[in-house]
Amino acid sequence: MPSSFITTPIYYVNDRPHIGHAYTTIACDVLARFRRLDGYDVKFLTGTDEHGQKIARVAQDKGISPQELADQNSQNFRDLAKTLNISNDDFIRTTEERHKIACQALWTRLKDRGHICLAKYAGWYAVRDEAFYDEGELTATVEGVKIAPTGAPVEWVEEESYFFDLSKWQDKLLALYDGNPDFVGPKSRLNEVRSFVAGGLRDLSISRTTFSWGVPVPGDPKHVMYVWIDALTNYISALGYPNDTPEMATLWPTATHMIGKDIIRFHAVYWPAFLMAADLPVPKRIYAHGWWTVEGQKMSKSLGNAVDPHMLVEKYGLDQLRYFLLREVPFGNDGDFSEAAMATRINGELANELGNLAQRFLSFIAKNLGGVLPEPGTLTTEDEVLLAHAAGMLENCRPAFERQAFYEAIEAIWVVVRGANGYVDKQAPWALRKTDPARMNTVLYVLAECVRHIAILMQPFTPDAAAKMLDQLGVPVDARTFAHLSSKNAMKGGAALPTPQGVFPRYGDPKAAKA
Repeated sequence: MPSSFITTPIYYVNDRPHIGHAYTTIACDVLARFRRLDGYDVKFLTGTDEHGQKIARVAQDKGISPQELADQNSQNFRDLAKTLNISNDDFIRTTEERHKIACQALWTRLKDRGHICLAKYAGWYAVRDEAFYDEGELTATVEGVKIAPTGAPVEWVEEESYFFDLSKWQDKLLALYDGNPDFVGPKSRLNEVRSFVAGGLRDLSISRTTFSWGVPVPGDPKHVMYVWIDALTNYISALGYPNDTPEMATLWPTATHMIGKDIIRFHAVYWPAFLMAADLPVPKRIYAHGWWTVEGQKMSKSLGNAVDPHMLVEKYGLDQLRYFLLREVPFGNDGDFSEAAMATRINGELANELGNLAQRFLSFIAKNLGGVLPEPGTLTTEDEVLLAHAAGMLENCRPAFERQAFYEAIEAIWVVVRGANGYVDKQAPWALRKTDPARMNTVLYVLAECVRHIAILMQPFTPDAAAKMLDQLGVPVDARTFAHLSSKNAMKGGAALPTPQGVFPRYGDPKAAKA
């Protein structure tokens, strides 16, 4: 059985989760569900990043301890995962003992190999980003405040610090990118990372002494680890590192990290350098998706326009939100969120196209055939073409999922959805009922078999709705994996079907109707 380790970034607990967090987590969940259905042994990890100067400052402002703040906000991300029907196998927190043990073990391994030394750091630091920046990366505001490329203000920091010899890994990193062009996706992010590394790397400050909220450096507890060596280690902490666990052996080499594009440098430069220096395997793939704006504006606290995913689920439905986020824009591109666009997708595709496709023929069977799936007769060319397209969806979806091209996978399914709707209109089973009942039976059977394929493949995207469709087709729960898409598992005529019910109701948003 092939293995697959899929991770979200661990989310920073300085604030409540928003639509951007939901986006990454849903994408990982869709990939995990697809691979499980395709016969993979999957481990899917998410969690929270709870250390660093920013957390210490926010907690101080609130008059609580950093641990109290972390406990409160980490629970918010657990709650979001539950709301979104996320199928993660583990949830890691960087304040857990297993994680501290792993961080200190990795640090010791790097130090013992001569890759960490003590020196003094002086430079620009953005507390909001928990990141250091070179002078050339900064711009100045009218007030003279220096700003990082992310828009975060920076401050000058001078302190004793441990350094990792990042400068020595430039050639090895470039060789990694050149030898494995799929290591970073999409291609635009790989080019960005390669350009950054080719421009020259400086040794990296990896400890701080001006605050204490972090993992203590082994043998020098006045230092705490820089948040990025701490946070990145979570991926192997959850697999049992530093122990030689079966998961480290089988799952780690298959790791796919899915992240926002703002943290690509930490994952595609620092992290593989740490791992290579520790003589550990690098992950298989790092994919950085784009950002969402809201009605054309960047999400920000000052604008108060952060979108609450709990509200969207309550208003539109869970599967509708999951579908929209991965359908609206190609994964990797930036996207603009609007409720009008979401309502349009719900009504146009989920309700009118997929939902109506299933409801039309299932209601017809219930009304005219006593709810019994008919036996098919001889198949025509048109029947065989539609069934062949349905059977070919999986092979079209697999390569799209390998590239995290979720939009392309949905479109491959929707080609068949549209084809099936055209088939219904052309075959007109309601007319055949009077003129050729035997042909009507074949048409209805072909539609049922086609929708069975569609529903099985839609399970990663819309798990609840797809399950309801399969229930209404009478497909057993243990016959819904991709292995059951073969013709030997085709539906059997004569089966009694449950009373059909609508799966995707229309959303009555006047904006959507106008659009």
